[in-house]
Amino acid sequence: MNEINLINNEPARKSRILLVDDEPGLRTAVKTFLEDEGFEIFIAVDGEDGWEKAQTVFPDLIISDVMMPRANGYALLEKIREDEKLGGTPVIFLTAKGMTLDRTEGYLAGVDDYISKPFDPDELAARVKNVINRQERLLKEAARFADIDVSKMAKQITEIKSMLTDQNQTNPEKINLPSFTPREASVLQLVAEGLMNKEIARQLETSIRNVEKYVSRLFIKTGTSSRTELVRYALENHLVK
Repeated sequence: MNEINLINNEPARKSRILLVDDEPGLRTAVKTFLEDEGFEIFIAVDGEDGWEKAQTVFPDLIISDVMMPRANGYALLEKIREDEKLGGTPVIFLTAKGMTLDRTEGYLAGVDDYISKPFDPDELAARVKNVINRQERLLKEAARFADIDVSKMAKQITEIKSMLTDQNQTNPEKINLPSFTPREASVLQLVAEGLMNKEIARQLETSIRNVEKYVSRLFIKTGTSSRTELVRYALENHLVK
């Protein structure tokens, strides 16, 4: 699986995967298998090592064990999700636990997929490719809107706000709303104000690619697939001003 840099039009490169696990045998086996599948693999031996490596590698995907010394998978995931540069990175958990409660805890913490040990290598490869392909589709969708006419987007937002103001909301439907990190909430607010990715990046003092990752994660969390749908969702559920 090759990744294309959508911003700088750089040549395609292998997708980078950071593998975090304290079992040497499993690390070696998974590394060898995924390298044969065309990925570039980086290794970390526990959560703390994984956090340090992630900040230098900037992987396209992190595969992490849950139970590890020093810092477990949940501690690593929490740091990843709260970090400005790494917050949108997909994470897959590998764990010996297979109970529904453990899986639910992982999904609520923001993990993208969850595979119980022992696992079939072909299934792991398929899930890895699925997560990376999904992330690439969302990045392309976000990039497609990067250069959209600002006035057109602003007009759409105005129309949505007007429509919602005129609606009868005496019996609003109660739903379970997703939780957002502070940075995700900031990006959502700026998208709702009609700002494009380059403008959001300027205001938040970050890169356009980071903004694209946050927008992609907002799409996933809200079940939307475009900025207009995202803004409508946010306004309908009073997630933005």
